[in-house]
Formats: sequence, C-alpha cells, structure tokens
Amino acid sequence: MQKVVPMAERAILLLSSSRVHGYGYLEHAKPQIVDFLKRKNVESILFVPYALIDHDKYTATVSAALTPWGYKVEGIHTKKCPVEAISSAQAIFVGGGNTFVLLKTLYEKKLIDPLRQQVLHKGIPYMGSSAGTNVATRSINTTNDMPVVYPPSFEALRLVPFNINPHYLETDPHTEHKGETRDERLNEYLEYAKLPVLGLREGTALLVQGDKATLVGDRKAKLFRPNAEPVEYEPNSDLSFLLQL
Repeated sequence: MQKVVPMAERAILLLSSSRVHGYGYLEHAKPQIVDFLKRKNVESILFVPYALIDHDKYTATVSAALTPWGYKVEGIHTKKCPVEAISSAQAIFVGGGNTFVLLKTLYEKKLIDPLRQQVLHKGIPYMGSSAGTNVATRSINTTNDMPVVYPPSFEALRLVPFNINPHYLETDPHTEHKGETRDERLNEYLEYAKLPVLGLREGTALLVQGDKATLVGDRKAKLFRPNAEPVEYEPNSDLSFLLQL
C-alpha cells in the first residue's frame, strides 16, 4: 500500500513581477515579502535563477535587494546537489525570465517532485515572480513568453490548482492595433483547458496561507472562467475558492 504523506499548511506568494515602475527590484512588494517570510522565521532564501542565462548575475541582483532586508540569499546553481539544496532550504524563491527555459531546467534537474514535497507536505515558503509564478500553477500554457526551448511537459508544479497570467494587461480600447488581444488568447486557452486563469496585473500578487488565498497589492485582478464573463476582484479580495478546484 502506498504511503499517504499528509499535506502541510501552504505558504506561497506569487508575484506578477519583480519590477514595477517607480520602484527598485522587489521594492513594491517589500511589505508583503517581509511579512510572508517573517511568519516562518526565514533567515535564508534559496534562489532559483534558471529562467535567465546568467545565474550569477541574477542571484547577485536578488541578493542586493533582499540582503538589506535581513535575508541571506544563496543561488541553487552554486550547490553541488540541487535536490539536497531544495530539501534543506528555509524558503525558496523562483525568479522570472523565460518560463519554458525555467520549467525545462526544473525537469532536467529532477526538481519538480522535491519542490512539491517541500512546499505542499513540509510547508516550506515558496515565492515566485513572473516565470516563477507561472511554474507554480497547473501548467505554463498561459505564460506570455516565447517557447525558445521545449520542456518535456507543460505541466508545472501544481502548487495551486489553476493557472495565472502574470503581467496581465488589457488592450487599450482606443488602439488601432487589430491583432489578437491578451483576453482573446486567455479565452482560447479556456476553450481547451476548462480551468480558470487569474490575470495578475503589475504590482499585485496572490498570497496563499493554508487554505486561504488573498489578492494583495494595489490593483485589481481579473479572473477568466470557462463559459462565463471575466470577473474583476479588488485588492485584498478572498480568492480561496480557487484552491478548491
């Protein structure tokens, strides 16, 4: 008989982006990040820079932002065994970049199951931004990125049971551009997947604590649902119903 591993209380912070106009790197989300990590007494963060090519430079950028806030940042690429690094991490931050490259690397390094184990069964805090948010969901089918590489699967970490579209932005109604809009692309996905997609605008994030999900930030989020009109949610809205899918 297969052993059933009990679920722990999830601690997940999924940022639409790490940069917002008028702020330094991650600065716009500092209150949410500090509170999120403080709840778990985090002092050290394992950073996953696989979504960009220059891992050292990317890690240095993150460290420059988080070290003044009192956190030690270590890049997983500097560790001899990435799986062991995940297993011993106090908290995990997966940065943005190209979602296809990120997911392909996670599969290649056999980190999908270890990440799920740490976050879902041990309650280790997971923070994602942009591509790091995409891979935390059911699949990467709603990313905005170019498919420059081909992962073995589009199925992602499934830390939450729905999809997210980071950097969500409506088309200007006065534009003369007649190409396919972001809304049209997301609705096309819904025709096949039958799963909701949360459009996270810049400056917003989804905070998951146990069975509660809350929209944080200073802007609304837009929820796309199969066979239904999209719904706008105000900041601080309770989106816990999405975790029950």
